[in-house]
Amino acid sequence: MLFDFGGTLDADGLPWKERVARLFRQEGLVVTVERFDPLFYAADDALVGAVPPTLPLRETVFRLVAGLARSLGLRDDTMVDRVTTRFVEHAVENLRGNRPLLWELSRRYRLGLVANFYGNLAAVCAECGIRELFGVILDSADVGCAKPDPKIFRIAAEALGLAPAHALFVGDSRPRDMAGARAAGMPHVWLVGETSSDGQPCCPGDAVIRSLKDLEELLL
Repeated sequence: MLFDFGGTLDADGLPWKERVARLFRQEGLVVTVERFDPLFYAADDALVGAVPPTLPLRETVFRLVAGLARSLGLRDDTMVDRVTTRFVEHAVENLRGNRPLLWELSRRYRLGLVANFYGNLAAVCAECGIRELFGVILDSADVGCAKPDPKIFRIAAEALGLAPAHALFVGDSRPRDMAGARAAGMPHVWLVGETSSDGQPCCPGDAVIRSLKDLEELLL
């Protein structure tokens, strides 16, 4: 079994961009999606391969939020710190809450992670107490390709000693996770989250879940 990280293991179907946007709104920032999204992606891209491989989660999120704040013309360091703190607290709470399920799955399946990240995913997983549950962790910054490129899915399956058709990918992004797994010939489960109104599967017969914990009924 292969998993996405951000939005899947650290939140039930809510990607980093949406969570950061929500926290900025809670701080009183009013900005259109058309302006916010490109600036978020630019701040996100700026960190890829530019952080130490041992950088902790909090510092990773802080650099992302600070870069975005600068692009938005904000100079409030205390706001950046508040957003970072709330983001990390929520992520760690979800990771710890999902650990028992991941442990049960690891007793039956070989597990792996495939994530578009910055080069420090393994360190973040170790910090959050889930590193040992995964036989392979593929960080896009380390392997030179990113989802939805099917190559990264095939590399992960090969690292687990499996053909793509014999692995299962679980992720929250339809254009990156579902499309990439489909292109690699890998079965996939879409985590849409409790608040999403879109529940149509990527492919006929695919499972769609509202919470990662739904995997317990599906696979255990």
